[in-house]
Parts: sequence; structure tokens; C-alpha cells
Amino acid sequence: MTQKEDSDQPWPTGFRFADRTRARHAAVHALLAAGHSRRAVQRQLGMTWRTVKALADAATPEDLFHGQWQNRPSVLDDYKPYLDDRWSEGFTNAWKLWEEIVPLGYKGSYQRVRAYLRLKRTSPQPVTAPPPSPRTVAGWILRRPTALSEAEQLQLKTVLAHCPELDALTRHVRSFAVMLTERQGERLPEWLDAVRQDDLPSLHTLAAGIDRDRDAVIAGLTLPWNSGVVEGHVNRIKMLKRQMFGRAGFALLRKRVLLAS
Repeated sequence: MTQKEDSDQPWPTGFRFADRTRARHAAVHALLAAGHSRRAVQRQLGMTWRTVKALADAATPEDLFHGQWQNRPSVLDDYKPYLDDRWSEGFTNAWKLWEEIVPLGYKGSYQRVRAYLRLKRTSPQPVTAPPPSPRTVAGWILRRPTALSEAEQLQLKTVLAHCPELDALTRHVRSFAVMLTERQGERLPEWLDAVRQDDLPSLHTLAAGIDRDRDAVIAGLTLPWNSGVVEGHVNRIKMLKRQMFGRAGFALLRKRVLLAS
């Protein structure tokens, strides 16, 4: 087996870190089996107490590789949710699944797909893709759908399929974004009614705040005017004031504002 093929395995050999960990794990457990205490093992092998404890507590050296190997980023990561869904549907042919994800943008090797499916087939515990972080999912929801890559759309679809509340939230967020960008303020009452029909307490709080000032919000979502120019001038004045470090009075600030304009 070549090193490239071996790198697709969950616990590779031929790497200095992995081989050293296996050797140290074997040495520690051999001394413990011979009746030596952990303190004695620490002295004999010249290791720290934390290292001896970690090696002694691990049943196998593979238990220690999760940080070094298991969580490595891979070109296959974006397509694992799709493979998981197809696997649960009964499609387990690695070559066919590789052919399915290539048109979706996958640029990795067939061997990497085969190794992932082999791990799913042989592992005693279910093997699935790690879920994306909340920050990542929020970014997908807040961006324009057309701005997402096919892999990101695929992952978001998988996340929403497993969480009806998040699916409803996504629909409301994107509907509001359309109102905002296309100035469809007349749709706001309809949007508020739709939000209240779903069990989304946090969004209900937002809807209640909007409803208290409904006319102003509708105007903001409809009319072409906004307070952006005013806010820009306020920020410019604040910047000038900060540059003075509070060492001068209003007279100097006034002169600087007039000269800057």
C-alpha cells in the first residue's frame, strides 16, 4: 500500500507521529502489565505524568489519534452528508457514489470515497459526517441562495431536513430578505402572521418588536429614502472626536468638522 492510499485510512501507518504513539503505548502497557506502577513507568520511560496517564487510560493507540488524524480537513468533507444520505437509502457502491458526487464539484480521488465507505461498513459505531458549526449554518442561511456553492447547498439541505424548526426559520429569514432588498413593505403583515404560526419563540420576540412600530418598518421597507447619510456624518464626527483623545473642547471639534467638509 502506498503512502497516499494509506493516508485515506482512519488510523494510518508510516507516519512518525502515529508510529511513535503506538510504540509508546505498547511500552507503557507492557510495563503496567509487568506490575510496575504509573510512577515507576514515568521514571523508567522519562515521560511526564500526564503522558503516562493518557497512554495508560487509552485501550488502544488509535484512541489517541482523534486530534491528529480523525479531524483532519478533507476534500470529501463537504460531500459526506450526501454520501450518508445515499448510504441510508441503501446505495453502498463506492464507484457509483463517486460518480454521483463528481458532477456536484468533488475533485478528490475515488480511493478517498472508498475509504470512507469502508469505514462506515466496518466500524462497530455508526460513522457519519461531523455536523457543521452553528456559525457556518447561520452564514449559509443569511447569504443569498445563489451565492452558495453546490456543496454548501447540499449540506444546508441535509441540516434543514433534520431540523424542522431551522427549516421554518430559514424560510422566514429569506422571505424577509426578499422584502428588504426588493422593497416589498406591503408584505410585512403577511410575514408577521406567518412567523406567529410557527413555534419559534426568538422570532416571535422580533416580530413583536416590529409590530410595535409597524408603520415605520413598512416605510423603511418600501420607500427609497433612509438615514444612511445621517449615520455616515455621525460616524465621521465620532472619528474626529476620537482622534482628539478628549484633549480639546468643542471649539476645536467644530473647526475640524467644518474643515473636513
